Amino acid sequence: MSPRSCLRSLRLLVFAVFSAAASNWLYLAKLSSVGSISEEETCEKLKGLIQRQVQMCKRNLEVMDSVRRGAQLAIEECQYQFRNRRWNCSTLDSLPVFGKVVTQGVAFAVTRACSSGELEKCGCDRTVHGVSPQGFQWSGCSDNIAYGVAFSQSFVDVRERSKGASSSRALMNLHNNEAGRKAILTHMRVECKCHGVSGSCEVKTCWRAVPPFRQVGHALKEKFDGATEVEPRRVGSSRALVPRNAQFKPHTDEDLVYLEPSPDFCEQDTRSGVLGTRGRTCNKTSKAIDGCELLCCGRGFHTAQVELAERCSCKFHWCCFVKCRQCQRLVELHTCR
Repeated sequence: MSPRSCLRSLRLLVFAVFSAAASNWLYLAKLSSVGSISEEETCEKLKGLIQRQVQMCKRNLEVMDSVRRGAQLAIEECQYQFRNRRWNCSTLDSLPVFGKVVTQGVAFAVTRACSSGELEKCGCDRTVHGVSPQGFQWSGCSDNIAYGVAFSQSFVDVRERSKGASSSRALMNLHNNEAGRKAILTHMRVECKCHGVSGSCEVKTCWRAVPPFRQVGHALKEKFDGATEVEPRRVGSSRALVPRNAQFKPHTDEDLVYLEPSPDFCEQDTRSGVLGTRGRTCNKTSKAIDGCELLCCGRGFHTAQVELAERCSCKFHWCCFVKCRQCQRLVELHTCR
């Protein structure tokens, strides 16, 4: 974590992140105990969807398991990216959220489902074909990112569009939704395979693939740290979001924006869904945000000796396995007061 990131307060609008309107559809990620979403009646029972999303669910039953996987994927990535922050992607009802940027998870998961043949409505991206300017042959199964993005726009954005163009929060959420999807599009990559005698590369076939999701998460985390504070203003006949500080350059379609500064997340606030940092594990020697001084908000910390079990004295045995002993080690654990 860079010093700049550590000292900068989280500036993205997290009240919207914690609000029910911003995260309701993410309850799909909590349906791991439920079987496949394969019946229309199941759509009616799904918690957190508005009626238009329920109708989309009924019309796209085969896609809904991918939507659920996308929500789970985004939540896990959010928890990883914010694991050392005062806000670590958790709320009081134990439903972690990544604001509106979680749309990347839906676009990613639906795209992968298309390419893997799980869905009848889509498949590989057949628009990528022929010979590239670099001389290789486009072949194989290119990821159908166009379908994934389009479905994400239809399913996730419908809640915001239903609020009308006059809602500042809807404008912010729609902008950040699209920024999340663009993070995948920007990092699409080319994967190739060589064909020839004895491993030579006489012919090379390539296809377009979505990037590793961790790479997308890193990119969005950087955008999060550099988010622009905006305010609604009338531009011509419509309302638009512009930087609150006129000295800042206008944000791009790939940048994240927020309407209000966030709280410091130090104390529990049930109204906003903030858990606070009491009881969080901190790093005694770190000067960054994961250090006890910053993470514990100056309240101090407890220190305890705990026994840690770990593998040790590992040996390779022919053939072919590794056998290890289980060792116990005493370590210091520091938790915020």
